[in-house]
Amino acid sequence: MAGLRERQKQRRKERIYRAAIELFRDYGFERTTAGEIARKSHVSRGTFFNYYPYKEAVLLDFGAELLEEAWREARDRLEAGEDPLRVLRFLWDRLAELSETELGPELFARLAYELLNPNPERAAYAYRALPLAERVKEILAPLAEVGRLRRDLSLERIAASIADTFLLAALRWAAYGAGGSLKEETGKFLTLALEGALVR
Repeated sequence: MAGLRERQKQRRKERIYRAAIELFRDYGFERTTAGEIARKSHVSRGTFFNYYPYKEAVLLDFGAELLEEAWREARDRLEAGEDPLRVLRFLWDRLAELSETELGPELFARLAYELLNPNPERAAYAYRALPLAERVKEILAPLAEVGRLRRDLSLERIAASIADTFLLAALRWAAYGAGGSLKEETGKFLTLALEGALVR
C-alpha cells in the first residue's frame, strides 16, 4: 500500500511539473500563477505548495533535469578515456544548447536568479539542485592528480569558479542578448577560466 501511495505522489508531482513548464513556456514565468498551475494539473493550490514551496522550485527541477542529461553524456565520454578538458568543453556546449533551446532567456534568467537569491536558504537549495561545480570537479580531478592544475587553489575552489563562469556568461546572454548563441558566450568564459586554472 505504501508503494502505491508513493507512486501516486510521484505521478502527481510529475503532472504538476509538466503543467508548470508548459504554462511557463506558453504564457511566461511572471504571468503564470501557482493557482493556474494547480488548475492545469487538476490539483488544489495547497497541493501544489505541498510539492513545490514556490514556483521557482519547478524551474530548479527542470534545470536539474537538463544538467543531468548533459552530465550523463559527458560522464560517458570521461569514462571512455576522453581528455578531461575536451569533456568539460563538451559539457559546457551541451548544457548551453539545452539551456538555450529548452529554457530560453526568460526562464534561464529566473532560474539563475535562484542561485543568486538574497535568501540564503533558497540560494543553498538552488545550488544543491544544480550541482554543476560538483560535475566540473569530477571532470577535473584526473588533471589535479597529475599536476595539470595550479596548486595554490583547491580543486573545489577551481571547480566552483569555473562553474560560476557558466552562470555569469548565461546571465549576460539572458539579460542583454550578447549577440550570439549561449554556446558561444559560455565557451568564451570557459576559455578565460581555464587559462587561469591550468599549469602551463
